[in-house]
Amino acid sequence: MLSAIAEGTSVLHNFSTGADCHSTLGCMEALGAGVVKNGTEITVHGVGLDGLRPAAAALDAGNSGSTIRMLSGILAGQPFATEIFGDESLTRRPMARIMGPLTEMGARVEARDGKFPPLTVHGTRPLKPIDFTPPVASAQVKTCVLFAGLYADGVTTVREAIVTRDHGEMALREFGAEVTSTAGAISIVGRPRLMGREFNVPGDLSSAAFMLVGALLIPGSSVTIEGVGLNPTRTALLDYLVGLGGSIKILKYGQVSGELVGDLEVKYSPTRAGHISGALAAALIDEIPVLSILGAAGGGLTVSDASELRIKETDRIATIEENMRRAGVEIETRPDGFTVPGGQKFRASTFDSFGDHRIAMAFSVASLIADGVSTIEEAQAASVSFPEFYSHLGRLSQAE
Repeated sequence: MLSAIAEGTSVLHNFSTGADCHSTLGCMEALGAGVVKNGTEITVHGVGLDGLRPAAAALDAGNSGSTIRMLSGILAGQPFATEIFGDESLTRRPMARIMGPLTEMGARVEARDGKFPPLTVHGTRPLKPIDFTPPVASAQVKTCVLFAGLYADGVTTVREAIVTRDHGEMALREFGAEVTSTAGAISIVGRPRLMGREFNVPGDLSSAAFMLVGALLIPGSSVTIEGVGLNPTRTALLDYLVGLGGSIKILKYGQVSGELVGDLEVKYSPTRAGHISGALAAALIDEIPVLSILGAAGGGLTVSDASELRIKETDRIATIEENMRRAGVEIETRPDGFTVPGGQKFRASTFDSFGDHRIAMAFSVASLIADGVSTIEEAQAASVSFPEFYSHLGRLSQAE
């Protein structure tokens, strides 16, 4: 997105093969940016802050909540209206959390039933700077407002009670925006001159989580995962797993394109009981499905303060419960979480991904420790974020 509104050419190495990221590329092409794809190397010819043009048709965000929410911030600062929609799952995800601040900044956003996609963003220029505190901790909402702040006259500030992922702020700085972060307040100065850059994209820790948990669960495992992003706002996962007794070491550590990157060595380890709540629930919200598998087979897991799971690609509390019961695993659910006792065995079963990539991958990991052959329905959902998942999982299973 930032490459598209920067001046000049950006080259992105190790670009994700996941469908979500390619939905974003399609949207930026439709808005006038030049995109050249060469495997995992993507070249983007930017059009500058004011160079986007109206799309010939509605933009398709696919399954990507990140795309529709963050891009809406950029669309709010355009002198034209844009419709953006997504797949069936995305049309159930709430957008009021971005509509409020964008309206306050001067844009007008229409939505189905007042809160669901498709959205029509009636942009305006210039936007008004705001001082905004999101009611729910969300990196997507924060980034949406900061991206809109690029088109505001003055300083836009987002205040966080719970620190969320800061990839957006880091990328903005790399492209040349003036972004400051102090005491939970992130501010951006409007109307910067963004310049194209060359970037190496780190491996995604949320995707690596499935291999980390799989290696911890399979006796005899010793696995190295190379080039993983170790941004401090993401490494709560590693702290959590090590705190449970997981054997995880960082073998290499360095900085690439503003982000910390390293290689991880993980070995089979019996794990203790875990509890995820408060700020930790916000930090691990994407990893909770696979951590539920580790909890059931290990020392147990209690999750609370995680009602956000209810409005992901699926109601993940409900889909975790359904698949646990299919495997004969005891689970007690609540509106904001669940409890899974430890020391349980997984019965081979037919698991349903419900079209949710993280549920598909989590219960594929569970299948590795089940007592027979399991089937994953709609297994292709994994391609939303990790198309190579099953080939890597096959290699992991050989460690047993």
